Amino acid sequence: MAASTTEKQNPAFYALLVALVVMSVGPIALMLATSFKMNVDIYDESVSAFFFTPTIRNYETVLCNVLWYEPAHVDYCDPTFGRALGNSLFIAIVSTGLTLVIGCMAAYALVRFKFMGRGAVSMTTLMMRMVPPAVLLVPVFGIWTFQYGLDQSHLGIILVYTAMNLPFVIWILQSFIVQVPIQLEEAARMDGANPVQIFFMVVLPIIKPGLAAAAIFTFRIAWNEFLLANALLGRSTRTVPVTIVNSITEYDIDWGVIMATGMLLAVPPIIFTFAASRQIITGMTAGAVKG
Repeated sequence: MAASTTEKQNPAFYALLVALVVMSVGPIALMLATSFKMNVDIYDESVSAFFFTPTIRNYETVLCNVLWYEPAHVDYCDPTFGRALGNSLFIAIVSTGLTLVIGCMAAYALVRFKFMGRGAVSMTTLMMRMVPPAVLLVPVFGIWTFQYGLDQSHLGIILVYTAMNLPFVIWILQSFIVQVPIQLEEAARMDGANPVQIFFMVVLPIIKPGLAAAAIFTFRIAWNEFLLANALLGRSTRTVPVTIVNSITEYDIDWGVIMATGMLLAVPPIIFTFAASRQIITGMTAGAVKG
């Protein structure tokens, strides 16, 4: 019986792996720990700063206007951060839904309908996504402010995010729709289904993984975008990234509240990604063929 030989992994591989984990998880762990510290512990530079009593005061300060109780340490409830979280959720969800509705219809038209210039239209939509948002800042600000009066409103930034993410959504959904067998649509048409029923009852359930992938991309872009939101949104409509930056001043920086807001900022995208990922797995499993 031949003796089995096992190759030993190079120690440098494990060192590189540990370094990558520390670089990825380290900032998140530091932000999480700081969000549970009081200011006296945050500014403490001694070794004792690593041993502190956790507190949720920073989270109570951020969410004071949505809590079911009144925090004892909060003398004045500033609704800025809580309002910004609500603004971010509303803008991201509405823009994502609007982008998916328009994008899947446009992708279906580009794949199934034959018309002159179809290839040029498809390529142009993808090229529009290559335009940096900074290039759009000045013209969009001028048009939204002086012509349509959509500055400092939810509708204005939602339209901008929809237009910005629509080319990519159209492009990614085309690759899913083209894989839908045309025979399924013909069979539904023979059964008496109209084009709207075919689209919603035959095509959309099959491309559910593509819709989930596009939704994850669109939601994360709308949730984290700062440049356009900072220029177009007003005091009462600001999103969380804009609010965090504006809260940093030359004279006062409440790092505990900022870190707590940052942790809350990371929660909705994670939940949304996990929920959409389940749809991707469900769609792939439903299309599997057992041998």
